Formats: sequence, structure tokens, C-alpha cells
Amino acid sequence: MAQWPRRVRRWILLSLAILGLLVAGAAVAVYFKARERPSGKLDTQLKGVSVGTADTRAITEPKKRKGHHLVDDKRCWLNFGGNPQRTLSRPSIDIGLPYRRFWSVGLGSYIEYPPSYCSGILYVNTFGGKTVALNSHNGTVIWQKQGGRKPSTPAIAGPRLIVSSHDGYVTAYDRFNGRRLWRLKVTGKVESSPVAVGRLVYFGATDGRLFCVYTRTGHVKWAYNTGGRINSSPSILGNSIFVTTYAGSIWRLNRDNGHKIWSKYLSRDFVRYESFYASPSTDGKRLFTISRSGGVYAVSASDGHVIWRSNVNSWGYATPAVAHGRVFFGGFDGRVRALRASTGQVIWSRRLGGRFLGPAFVAGKYVFISNLERNTYALRAADGKVMWHLDIGKYSPGIVTDRHYFFTLNGIVQAWHGRRAPQILELKRRRLAAKHRVTTTPKKRSP
Repeated sequence: MAQWPRRVRRWILLSLAILGLLVAGAAVAVYFKARERPSGKLDTQLKGVSVGTADTRAITEPKKRKGHHLVDDKRCWLNFGGNPQRTLSRPSIDIGLPYRRFWSVGLGSYIEYPPSYCSGILYVNTFGGKTVALNSHNGTVIWQKQGGRKPSTPAIAGPRLIVSSHDGYVTAYDRFNGRRLWRLKVTGKVESSPVAVGRLVYFGATDGRLFCVYTRTGHVKWAYNTGGRINSSPSILGNSIFVTTYAGSIWRLNRDNGHKIWSKYLSRDFVRYESFYASPSTDGKRLFTISRSGGVYAVSASDGHVIWRSNVNSWGYATPAVAHGRVFFGGFDGRVRALRASTGQVIWSRRLGGRFLGPAFVAGKYVFISNLERNTYALRAADGKVMWHLDIGKYSPGIVTDRHYFFTLNGIVQAWHGRRAPQILELKRRRLAAKHRVTTTPKKRSP
């Protein structure tokens, strides 16, 4: 090297110095990135957690009044996603496209998350802090309660309704009359939509803790501190519970005792982890979720390894809907996409414009989705063709039962018949029969 020209020696030394700085910088980045990975632990101290005295009196479902002839939709939509797996789908329902609106009620504040439903009653949370129970047949208010902001879906747990709110309270009501049964206070905001299975209800909080609570009393059975802010809603598969965090992690815990089965941190790039607002949905084998940076992930439910990754190159906040072996979601780029659940292959991508923040839901062969502007669409799940449009949007369109659609759009709750719903098909049959009915005049008898 001593024989080399001075300029060459200086260039080599400078290159080595730059390389050394890059290696050192990478080492520092890896070090700090590793420090950002909380290992998580069961929280046995429960600081800042309190629950009031529970009202454990028996809850009785009111009897239908005499002469009541309206039929309640039998299939319940018990929580955000419609089931503990948060699939946001009813793939076997075939009631056709929305056919006719039969009531509409404004609640005075926007509704970020879809309602829940069972036995003729819809339950709706508003961002203004109301929880409202509506008669599903005519939209009349059965009862309502005021509290903190509620960007979540109430969870139905038998005769109880579990409601979370931004002020850190989780409250259980008698779902038939609104009587408060218990109230639990935690230190973080609770934007997570609860999910109830059996005698237990689960939810996350922004202080990083995932809670398991008894539905009858509100007492905490266990709490697990993930170390990362939780805005998402946990999903359940068998005896496991899954949740995503703002720290870029996905957790699988034993839902009976809170013990960790696995955790996985997903990297956005070499320096940063992902961040998740969207909840994990599952098809029984895989978990599907979307990061805030637009990364779409399929992760093995059994061990947490990444099966495939895609990117939409726009913000991602919506929990994916899962049905027909596909994953459906919209993005801030104005596109709605269908990906193959097993491989992540794009089956179709439809540009509709606007910004899609809320999740879609699947009803039979249609995908419903709303943008932040003034549009709600029904797309054919097979190819993304727009089959129906409503000139109102914001945020997540709603839910489907075995006879009706219930939409919650821009602070308004709407009830629609399905074109192929049993009551509409029966009405058409009767009209057709009446149209073709032949009437004859009896012949007069001869004197």
C-alpha cells in the first residue's frame, strides 16, 4: 500500500472509514431495535384497575307482547367481526343485494364501528359517547346510555352487553333494559371492541395490557402486559387469543390463563418495526392483518411465522374480511383488493376513489365497503365488479343477518331488506299468485 499513489491511499482509507461508520450505525440500529421489543409478561399487580360492586340479580328477557307477529332475525352478530375470529363475513347467507330501506334513524354523532345484533335488538356505539339499543323492526330506541367516546362495537354476552370506551371504562349492561351491572376501570383508553366466549370477555387497552374478565362480575381473571399500545380488537381461535400492537407485535396467548404461546415482531424495514391498528382476523390456519404503513400480512396461527407479505403503498387501518378463501380490504389509495388467502396473490383490485378507512364485510357473494367520502359499495366477491351503490359513506358499512342489512353510515342507522330475503320472496310469490288468480262467477240457477 506504501507504493500506491497518495490519492489512491486516501481514497481507500476514506472508504474504509465510511464502511466502518456504516457498520457501527447498523449495529447501533440493531441494538436500539432490539431494545424496542418488550418480551411481555402476566400482570399480577393490576395497578390502576378497579371494579365497582356488581349487580348480580337475574336477567330476564322480556316476553313478546300479545299479537306480536314480526319475526326476529335468528342469526346474531355478537361482536365486531360477527364471530370471535373477526372474519367480518357471512359467506353462506344469500339474501341478494339491498332492495328497499324500511327505516332510518340518526343518532347525532358519527359511528366508527358497525353494530351488534341479537333477538330483534341492534346495539350501536357512537363517537359522541352514546350506546343505543334499537328495535330492529322499526328503529325505535329501546334504551340508551351516555358515557365516554366509543369507537368500538358492543359485545353481546348472553343477556349482557359489554361496552368499551375512551375514558378507560368497560361497562356491562342488561342488554334488554340498559340496567348497569358492573363497571371496570383501567388506566389506558379502551378502543378495543370486546369479544365474549362463555363466561369470559376479552379486550385490550392502550396501556398495552390485554384483559380477561368475568362477564358476570367484571372481576379480572388475568391481564397480560404486551409492552405495546393496543388499539386493536383481539380474536379467538379455540383456546388461543391473538392481538396486534402499535409496537409491531402479534401475540398468541392461552385464553384461559394468559400464558404466552408465541409472539412475533414484524419489521417494516431494517431499522423500524411495523405498527398495527387493524385487528387480526383468522381463517383457522392463518392470521391476517394490515400495518399502518400498508403492509398486509398472513401469519401462521400455530407458530407465528410469516406465510406471505404484500404492500398496498398507502396507510392501512382496516381489519381484513375473510371469506371464500380470500382476504378483502380497502386502502387510502381508493382501491379495494381481494387477495388469495393461501398465497397473497392479488385476485382483483378495483379503484373506486376516495379513502377507505373502515373494514369491509362479506354477505354471500358480495363485499360491502364504505369510504370516508359519500359512497358505500357492494362489489361482487368473484371479480370486484360494482353491483350496488349508496350515496352515503363513513366509516364501516354495517352487518348482515339472515333477512336484512343494517348499515351505520355517517351517524345514521339504516335497515334494508335483501332482494332475495325470505320475506321479500314470499311477498313476490303472493303478488304473483294474486295476479294470476282466476275468479269465476257462479252460474245462476234456472227457475
